[in-house]
Amino acid sequence: MKNLAKFALVALALEATTYAAPFMAIGDGAELFLTGTVGVRADDNIFLSNNATSDTIFDLNPGVELTFGKDAQVKGSLTLVDAFANYSSNSSLNTNLFSGDFGSNFDDGKMKLGFTAGFHEMNQNTVDVRSTGPVGGLIRRDAFSTEGKAEMPISEITSVAAGLSFTHTNYKRTGYGDSDDYEMPLNFYYKWTPKVDLSAGYRYRDYQTAIGQDSTDHFLNVGARGEFSPKLKGEFKVGYFQRRLSRGAKENMLGADASLTLELSPKSSLQLGASSSPDTSPQGSQQKNYSVNGALSTTINEQWSWNAGLSYRAIAYQTAGTTPGRTDDYMEGSLGATYVINAYTRLVGAYAYRHNGSQLAGGDFTNNVFSVAASLRY
Repeated sequence: MKNLAKFALVALALEATTYAAPFMAIGDGAELFLTGTVGVRADDNIFLSNNATSDTIFDLNPGVELTFGKDAQVKGSLTLVDAFANYSSNSSLNTNLFSGDFGSNFDDGKMKLGFTAGFHEMNQNTVDVRSTGPVGGLIRRDAFSTEGKAEMPISEITSVAAGLSFTHTNYKRTGYGDSDDYEMPLNFYYKWTPKVDLSAGYRYRDYQTAIGQDSTDHFLNVGARGEFSPKLKGEFKVGYFQRRLSRGAKENMLGADASLTLELSPKSSLQLGASSSPDTSPQGSQQKNYSVNGALSTTINEQWSWNAGLSYRAIAYQTAGTTPGRTDDYMEGSLGATYVINAYTRLVGAYAYRHNGSQLAGGDFTNNVFSVAASLRY
């Protein structure tokens, strides 16, 4: 591992002094880029457990990116990454994980079409995906997702948008249920002002799981999108959720989904978000989730930028069907800085803080992660 540490540090230095190579053109409007990230993380709680285990992880993520449709109505990209993670003290956790993402959209000024598809191999715990028992470890899983959406005008002041998304998650460890998640949103927009649309919508969700109960959600909502002021833009929806479980129980709650951007200055912006919705944990527990978040980003000059974020999530677990149980309080904060060496090479330093407060025995945890990485795209 000492040799690996030396290799990672040397790679960081080489990455910082690499000059951009020209990209490869493939026909008209298509470009192929080589991408890569090399970095090191100091993580004081790799399992997000009440009994913390620390380690230093070295990451090497080579990849390729293909973009097409430059200056055309149809644009898109394909990104492939192979991620190598090497743990200094817990070498049994070393992984080689693949991810691929494809996205394309069409916009002729009237009709808008979009399609995305992705496959991700994961071996990183989250507040939802982790073990709270005496046996720790990282939860290995694969996720495939795809989404199609369309928006078209009905008249000069009205439009309609619809979509369909599907996500399949396959867990490689017992005690976690594979799931299929289908969502179908339908929204009607009315142009209230030249820059603001009012909306009325309905979203259907069908969630099928191998552990716990299947569920169907119905979300009726109203909202608005656009530029609400010269410095505030985004979209928000508020409404009513109804969840029906496969064993006959029914649960209602107020729903919300908001994403706004506030321009503080020509070089600084604040992103604000909030949501309220039901969900199902990978271990079959019914949840009600309430979250708020904010992120501040600032560009100091052409080379330096920094960002900071803070989020809070209340996770209300249902003990039996719809019977209220405990509520966990999860907080996450981040602070980062980016130094641009040239158009294709940059260094990134970051700190992440996570804390979960729970009444469940062994459910509490605190996590601090310091990281530095160099990325290349040419």
